[in-house]
Amino acid sequence: MKNIIRIVFVLLIVSCSTESKKREGNWNDFPLLEVDIKGLQEDYAKGTRSIEEVTALYLDRIEQIDKSGPTLRAIIDINPNALSFAKTLDKERVAGKSRGPLHGIPIVLKDNIDTQDQPTTAGSRALKGSIPLKDSEIAKKLRAAGAVILGKANLSEWANFRGQHSSSGWSGIQGQTKNPYVLTRNPCGSSSGSGVAVSANLTLLAIGTETNGSIVCPSHANGVVGIKPTVGLISRRGIIPISFTQDTAGPMARTVTDAALALGALVGIDSTDSKTLASVEKYHNDYSTFLNKEGLQGKRIGIYTAPFGNNKAVDQLSQKAIEIMKEKGAELVEIETIAPRGTGSHSFQVMLHEYKAGLNDYFEQLGENAPIKTLEELIAFNLKDSLELKYFNQAYLKMAQEKEDLNSDAYKTALENLQRMSQQEGIDRVMNEHQLDAIIAPTGSPAWSTDWLNGDNFHLGSSSPAAWAGYPNITVPMGDIHGLPVGLSIFGTAWSEGKLIEIAYAFEQATQARIVPTFRENDEE
Repeated sequence: MKNIIRIVFVLLIVSCSTESKKREGNWNDFPLLEVDIKGLQEDYAKGTRSIEEVTALYLDRIEQIDKSGPTLRAIIDINPNALSFAKTLDKERVAGKSRGPLHGIPIVLKDNIDTQDQPTTAGSRALKGSIPLKDSEIAKKLRAAGAVILGKANLSEWANFRGQHSSSGWSGIQGQTKNPYVLTRNPCGSSSGSGVAVSANLTLLAIGTETNGSIVCPSHANGVVGIKPTVGLISRRGIIPISFTQDTAGPMARTVTDAALALGALVGIDSTDSKTLASVEKYHNDYSTFLNKEGLQGKRIGIYTAPFGNNKAVDQLSQKAIEIMKEKGAELVEIETIAPRGTGSHSFQVMLHEYKAGLNDYFEQLGENAPIKTLEELIAFNLKDSLELKYFNQAYLKMAQEKEDLNSDAYKTALENLQRMSQQEGIDRVMNEHQLDAIIAPTGSPAWSTDWLNGDNFHLGSSSPAAWAGYPNITVPMGDIHGLPVGLSIFGTAWSEGKLIEIAYAFEQATQARIVPTFRENDEE
């Protein structure tokens, strides 16, 4: 009875606070604003907050910020079991049991990651209400670690590999996700909702997925930290796929520390995902050991210059970041090219072949109740649906459907060329020749205005070399341009997450460039 009264009291306080925020237009009047894992764990240890109370506060903020107020549309679906699981975790804490650093930490998952208690849709109306038979390996690990899954995040539909000229952050189920800094600006994608949810303090952590840019770009555009790990560090079982060769999940957080703590909970061998077998003796269960303020000292870092020259303001921010790294003891050298010309075309062919095979396998694993059984059925559904093709086409789905299976010579040749050119002739070659610890580049330009008619308007990006190779990439805020965040990418060879975290943390501590979004209606505010 006491617990019920306590929860009602908390909800009444939250409700009154929400009404006050509505009147004042202050959407950052939130008791957990910018809280980190350490801060929450200290509150839990002191008994000043319960996990159930924290979960209720975040769920209410999602309702007031995401569903109304600025209407960010970052969250597709709320986990109906979030509060009950939080209550269980509170009981465990009272009994002296802790599942680790994520015990009681709120998190959201991109809605292409299976959870057995919620639909997994990839944002598509074709999968509306589709509940997987079991948790993904990621969801399983997070629950075991004590993380509270608040819900599923909106995304660029089908992880932005459905058709041409699409708008990042748009899905048929939830509509357009908004950038929390300027609501008319784009959040990038495809892990749009994951990046927005973390940045807008709708959650403490989020999980995104990336094939090429889908973690680092929305992290950059929303002013948060994103880790795209080596393919194989984290199991992809239960994730709606694009490419077996390039897909990976990864954490998104407001600090390098929180992202590193989340990464440690996700790693490990999974016999159902053969890529993870290569991570034996290469992963760490605790990446916080790499959090070194002096992590730039003595590092030799390459500056990937190809993204420069497209945006003067981004160039200036990047130059400032370079000077800070030098001041902190790093040696920097310029790198003009990484992978040979034509690597991207091989990647595209590999993606198309693997997309067809992967989607058909995923639909089959949904069992007899699967709303869609094949890629061919998905294409047919979209043609009949009133909304799915209203703004954007499905060219990539159709191109994938036309591809041969994975035993074809065309696929094998493209795969061999991709791996050789991106790895041995790409990042590995550059880093060996210049004896580098890492490579840096601006992650992108400030968020563009969302445009459903013309689609995304990228000015620059640096995700491809690491994405093609399946190698790790971390983006961390390095500053802002007229209040819009810009990130710095730090990438390197396979399994070098620890070293990249060390560099990213030292840079973050020296700059403290993260800014809190204020939900401006337009650029002129």
